[in-house]
Amino acid sequence: MELKDKAVLVTGGGSGVGAAVALALGREGCRVAIAGRTEQKLRAVAQQFEGQPPLVFRACDVADRAQVKALLAWLDATLGALDILVNSAGAIVANRTMSKLDPADWDRILAVNATGAFNCIHAALPAMRARRSGLIVNISSIAGKRALMLSGPAYCASKFAMTALGTTVGLEERENGIHVTNIYPGEIDSPMLDFRPTPVTPERRAQMLQPEDVAAAVLMVAKLPPRALVPELVITPLYQGYA
Repeated sequence: MELKDKAVLVTGGGSGVGAAVALALGREGCRVAIAGRTEQKLRAVAQQFEGQPPLVFRACDVADRAQVKALLAWLDATLGALDILVNSAGAIVANRTMSKLDPADWDRILAVNATGAFNCIHAALPAMRARRSGLIVNISSIAGKRALMLSGPAYCASKFAMTALGTTVGLEERENGIHVTNIYPGEIDSPMLDFRPTPVTPERRAQMLQPEDVAAAVLMVAKLPPRALVPELVITPLYQGYA
């Protein structure tokens, strides 16, 4: 499907997968907005893009429902009706085992990864329903399909919640012409690795998925014709087992 001029919002667009997805969609001619908590990071990503139209950005904490509502109103005024929403905002902490997890970190991880995705989907759906078209892509994790000790209970719980959210919304909204895809990446060389309890070597990072690999998967889904739906897509580095 032709993506030129599609209006896109990518949350978590200031780094990692979100930034890679935004840049890839921008190169396809989409009108892209990125959102995240840190305006400086968003500006840096927007400045990387040299194509037209330029990437636009707005600071937003997706866990704050009022901020998300304001974000969607700004987006509508800036780019017009939203065609594609990519939920890529995410949070994790280093002290992630149950014995070390701070309850405040549990609250924050669930607020960003699960409630944040809900807030964005809930705000985006009315206009998509009215037009009977739209694509929502949730960047979940294989930790949202299989509980992983390395990821910890809070991150796994948040991604399982995102998985269930996307799956259920997809089932509900098919009749309205809205496509929902959950993407489950394995290990990615992204800034979130900085929160690993044990530092990751450069050699290991080189073997991992790169953000651009996940962006390519998003592009594949976005380019499918309206008759086609990809409810779920698992993508892992070659070394990482998944069964």
